[in-house]
Amino acid sequence: MNFISVLSCLSMLLTAAASQDPKPCVAPPLMSGSFTVMFGNGLVTSIGTISFDAFGQKVRVRNYGTVGNETFALDQLMIFSEKVYYEIDWSKFSCEKKALDTTFTPMHVPKDAKLMGQAFLGSSSSWGMGVLVNTWHGDLPQNGKYSTVFTEVGCIPLTYTAYTPAFGWTTVSTYNWVLGNTNPMDYIPPFFCAKSKLEETETPDTMFTALESQAMKTKKEE
Repeated sequence: MNFISVLSCLSMLLTAAASQDPKPCVAPPLMSGSFTVMFGNGLVTSIGTISFDAFGQKVRVRNYGTVGNETFALDQLMIFSEKVYYEIDWSKFSCEKKALDTTFTPMHVPKDAKLMGQAFLGSSSSWGMGVLVNTWHGDLPQNGKYSTVFTEVGCIPLTYTAYTPAFGWTTVSTYNWVLGNTNPMDYIPPFFCAKSKLEETETPDTMFTALESQAMKTKKEE
C-alpha cells in the first residue's frame, strides 16, 4: 500500500469518526475531585470534596457552606448498593442513617439523555487552549428537568443543573478531578455508625436532596 493510499484510508477513518454523534457515557470508575454547589434557589452555597467508587457503588462527600449568615459542615457517605447514606458529625461522634434514592447519580450520562450540543470550553485554535464537551438534558422524577456537561474525551463530569418544583434550582460545578482514590477508608462508615438505625421516611433522599435537607435543617436552627 503506497503513501497516498494510507492517507486516503486515514482520511476516511477520521471523517467517519467526526460524523458520529456523541453517545451517553460513564465516568471513570474511581475518581476524586472538588466541587461547588448552589441550591435552594440560591439560598445555600457550599464547596467541598468528593470521592467516587463505581465498583463499590459508594460516594463520600465532605461539604462546607453557608445558609444565610450561618455556616455548616457536612460529611456524608452514600452507599448506593444498600440504598442508604450516613450523615456523620465528628464534633459529636454521632451518625444518622437514612434512605437513599439510587435512580440517578451524576457520574454518568443517562442512556435516555438527549444531546443538547457540543462545544469547546475555551478555544479550539491551538492544543491546550480548550476542551471539547457535550451538553445533555433530560427529565427527573417529580416533574424535574436537568442538564449536564461531560468532556468528550474521558467522560469527565463538569457541571450539573437541575430543577424540581419541590426544591427549585440546583447547580453543581466540579473541578480538579484525578483518577483513582487514595484512601479506602473513605468508603467505610466510622465505628460509631454501627448502632445507627435507618430513619423511616416517605421519600428517600437523592444525592442532592440529601445535601439540601441538612442545609435546610441548619437554616431552621438559626
